[in-house]
Amino acid sequence: MTLKTTTLAVILMPLAASIVQAADPTGTWLVAGQDAIVRIADCPSQQASADQSAPPIRTLCGNVVWLKEPIDPATGKPQVDSKNVDPAKNGQPVLGMQGVFDMHPAKEPDQWDGRVYSIDDGKIYDGNIIMHSDNELYVQGCFMLFCRGEKWVRQDVPDPPKPAGPPAKQPQARAR
Repeated sequence: MTLKTTTLAVILMPLAASIVQAADPTGTWLVAGQDAIVRIADCPSQQASADQSAPPIRTLCGNVVWLKEPIDPATGKPQVDSKNVDPAKNGQPVLGMQGVFDMHPAKEPDQWDGRVYSIDDGKIYDGNIIMHSDNELYVQGCFMLFCRGEKWVRQDVPDPPKPAGPPAKQPQARAR
């Protein structure tokens, strides 16, 4: 009986561990329209709160790291966000723009709550990320009781190549 119990525990242990661990939204994600990739990562450090005794809450942010068409064919310049309601951000380049703000773990498993930016109307909404699996999430923004969102799929994006250093010196041939 002990051997069977031990074998069963060994078989079920990885399953239990996968149930306890929530899917992690950090990484790079191809948006539903397949015209952009957003990298979700830990937000830059937040200012310290007044209550220094509380442990910091992990927050995630997301920025556009790839565009299918980074250059606007009409202008020959980088694509810009022309609908942002914030005058200071209207006209900013889309590549590098932040669209996911301060996502923190929600009470529900595999869910993060925070804010999202809609490039369609230039506004920021309360929103969330719901992990469907390790490779699929649903991101949505809500206004009052109305929510709209889309499915994103994990996309491996290599880090950009590092700039080449100065050219290597070629050995000079000696005259004989």
